[in-house]
Amino acid sequence: MSQSQWKNKQSTTNLNSALKHSSVPVEKNITLERSSNVELTCQFTTSGNLNAVNVTWKKNDEVLQNNSLINTTGNILYTQYKFTVISSNQMGSYSCFFGEKKEHRGTFHFKVPEIHGKTKPMITYVGDSTVLACKCQDCFPLNWSWYSSNGSVQVPVNIQMSNKFYVINGTYSNETKLKIMQLSEEDRGPYWCHAVFQLGESEILIELVVLSYLVPLKPFLAIVAEVILLVAVILLCEMYTQKKKNEPDDGKEFEQIEQLKSDDSSNGIENNAPRHRKNSVTSK
Repeated sequence: MSQSQWKNKQSTTNLNSALKHSSVPVEKNITLERSSNVELTCQFTTSGNLNAVNVTWKKNDEVLQNNSLINTTGNILYTQYKFTVISSNQMGSYSCFFGEKKEHRGTFHFKVPEIHGKTKPMITYVGDSTVLACKCQDCFPLNWSWYSSNGSVQVPVNIQMSNKFYVINGTYSNETKLKIMQLSEEDRGPYWCHAVFQLGESEILIELVVLSYLVPLKPFLAIVAEVILLVAVILLCEMYTQKKKNEPDDGKEFEQIEQLKSDDSSNGIENNAPRHRKNSVTSK
């Protein structure tokens, strides 16, 4: 079993089965908001010789030499590590190691409280106003701040020099809101809500999407354009088909006209031929 306690608060988790049956590390997260007296305890059960088990405490990859205790009861080995967290440098991961044929490890991860906000992108429109909000559940940061993106760099949101941004902090300082007026497409992008605690800092990313009012019409306009194109193609096909149908008739009509002209010409020659009168002479 492993337990961690501080400020008269106690949290317990069972590491016994994992440490007994496999070398898979067992981990536990511990949240600290302010300075605390911490007591970490690991328990290891073995059927072998307890005196042959080597016990080590580490912070990250650094071996801790002091403030650790080791006790045994029957076939159970206990180890305890006590210290006081007073700065952010003492945050991190603390691990107890039991070295037998296989190494068994239990790890405590110390971190400051997480802050929460909207994880999905916020979709707004040009000219509207919006409110970005984040909150720390059951914790009270010393300070809140907001950052926007300038390329790949975070820059503080300039509240004092602009009437576009307004910060609204909660009554108990466990939440903050950023109100943005008269949105433009330049306001889109990532915003970071930043909380400062005595033992460290925490932040969350909120993505703001600013759309033009024409954006929702784009699918409709695309459909209209496709319909117009389709109608134009159909009309062109109709015109081409009609033209093909008319071409043989025009040729036939032309042949008939030529035939008529030819007939008229023949008749004209026959009618215009000189007529000879036959005279009979009677001899006496």
